[in-house]
Amino acid sequence: MSTLPQLTINTIRTLSMEGVERANSGHPGTAMALAPAMYAVWQHDLKYDPADPCWPARDRFVLSVGHASMLLYSTLFLTGVKDIQDGKVVDAPSLTVEDLSQFRQLNSKTPGHPEYRFTAGVETTTGPLGQGCGNSVGMAIAQKWMSARYDRPGFKLFDYHVTVFCGDGDMMEGVASEAASTAGHLALGNLTWIYDSNQISIEGSTDLAFTENVGKRFEAYGWHVQTLTDGNDVEAILAALKAARAVTDRPSMIVLKTVIGYGAPKKAGTASAHGEPLGADEIKGAKAVYGWPEDAPDFYVPDGVKEHFAEGLGKRGAEAHAEWRELFSAYREAHPELAAEIDCIIEHRLPEGWDKDIPTFEADAKGVASRASSGQVLNAVAKNLPWMIGGSADLTPSTKTDIKGGGSFQPEKWNGTYGGRNLHFGVREHAMGSICNGIALSGIRSYGSGFLIFSDYMKAPIRLSAIMELPVLYIFTHDSIGVGEDGPTHQPIEQLAQLRATPGIMTIRPSDANEVSEAWRTLIPMTHKPAVLALSRQNLPTIDRTKYASAAGLAKGGYVLASCDGKPDVILIASGSEVSLVVTAYEKLTEEGIKARVVSMPSFDLFEEQSQEYRDSVLPPDVIGRVAVEQAAAFGWDRYVGIGGAIIAMNTFGASAPASALLTKFGFTPEAVLDAAKRQALRGK
Repeated sequence: MSTLPQLTINTIRTLSMEGVERANSGHPGTAMALAPAMYAVWQHDLKYDPADPCWPARDRFVLSVGHASMLLYSTLFLTGVKDIQDGKVVDAPSLTVEDLSQFRQLNSKTPGHPEYRFTAGVETTTGPLGQGCGNSVGMAIAQKWMSARYDRPGFKLFDYHVTVFCGDGDMMEGVASEAASTAGHLALGNLTWIYDSNQISIEGSTDLAFTENVGKRFEAYGWHVQTLTDGNDVEAILAALKAARAVTDRPSMIVLKTVIGYGAPKKAGTASAHGEPLGADEIKGAKAVYGWPEDAPDFYVPDGVKEHFAEGLGKRGAEAHAEWRELFSAYREAHPELAAEIDCIIEHRLPEGWDKDIPTFEADAKGVASRASSGQVLNAVAKNLPWMIGGSADLTPSTKTDIKGGGSFQPEKWNGTYGGRNLHFGVREHAMGSICNGIALSGIRSYGSGFLIFSDYMKAPIRLSAIMELPVLYIFTHDSIGVGEDGPTHQPIEQLAQLRATPGIMTIRPSDANEVSEAWRTLIPMTHKPAVLALSRQNLPTIDRTKYASAAGLAKGGYVLASCDGKPDVILIASGSEVSLVVTAYEKLTEEGIKARVVSMPSFDLFEEQSQEYRDSVLPPDVIGRVAVEQAAAFGWDRYVGIGGAIIAMNTFGASAPASALLTKFGFTPEAVLDAAKRQALRGK
């Protein structure tokens, strides 16, 4: 290898070491080991324009080993990636030397793990191992779907590739296995994972817990697998990358044997190079191995390094981007309607009339399950929002989330097309969440569905949706003990409280079909926030909106559904299936001359966004008689009933029995609500 490429690799190494050392915190070893592979990918393989990290046809690079964040930050700095402000690329660098020196410091642009929206050039937030792997499958799905929908003869707009750096920890995490199995089934030939097999984890050698043959496992998944024994052999890495791109009928894995902490005299190849600063002596020794000038200051960048990247990646990316802009300009002339859709995707805009077919439901005492009404609304929205795609974890007949006529996203060998809008995730809830995040990161509106109880399998990706402010929609059905005979293993109790407690997620539990319609009308315009719909298995009466308040009140999270004249003695508050229950109690109270109010509270999150004046108008502070009713954990309702208020909720797990028997056993009856309301009404007088 000529001097300049090796100098560039060593610059990535030294910047990474020094960032960790300056912070006195971090993971230097993986960055040192993977610097040659990073150089090979960015300088020679990626189709990427540093002047525009938002270019929609760019190749994606995902650092699933997010603890090696200094590897990515150093590369973004050296390649001159431009910054993004308010969603627009600006003529300023994403990162400077000063930013590198502020690694892991408050308000710096170089946090401990890469964060999407925080640092331009970071494609996804990683750190929880395996999540980047899952995201990458979503990105690869998005490319296939975009190409199938928008590419036309002579106009190949979307042909980008997704490259991932992953490690032993990723390979141990179940989500990566789920995602890899999905990618193999879908034959995603636009995806390459470079597996850094350094065989070191925090506790020591991976021999302690992880001795399987990962390459053979991935071959069984249907992947193309290559193994390289020298992580410093750039030419071999480049040949493997070229071979991976040439295999278009399946994803590729490159097993890359590396030495963690390469160059450090005593710590190379040891666990101490993984998750702690090297120390001055080890850094000095490593720099000597690299041939680094002894008198060079920290964060030294030798002459020619940045220019070398500019002549390689920069020039190649600029030329490819210019060709794409010219192609897209001609495409706009030839296919204006499709180009307009692409503009909406890039700019995160909804098409005109996206909600015009959302139904209004007639009053019906028998009603319909909210999962079923949601299925109707989903299809009404999907008809006018063609870039919304999603699916379920093998539960579509139950969650009612199929897009009618949308086709299955599958390769032809599995009787589908890559233009299908219905994704089949299989029984892989964890990967479903991570994949949906990857799809959303590509601008496509994604949704995933399952039973609410199994949101437990998806906590990490749901949380990351919120951290990244991605508009992923999670549709969870079978939302209460109303599940019935399946018993406590399938009856959610604490899940709503957990979701409500997670910052940045909009959780909505509608009470009837019209609240479901309004939920969709409220959630879809949210372009920077994930949402959860909690829906019933059982039928819910469709409330007579000529008698009770409009379901449009859902947009404010909580609203007065029914009320006496003047000041009430008691307020009944509920969400979801329990709203009809408290309405029944309200009508009885009214007959008995007790002044009452019903508040439908489908979303704590939306309600808390309203002004204090509005919240006080719904729940007047001087009315202390209050009853909250929900077939879930009581946690959180105390903020609305106050000290001394009554909460009819679940304080244990459920049981296996018909739903009607469970409602009686656990006190979700008109009589129980009425009794609590009367006691509370006395407090209010």
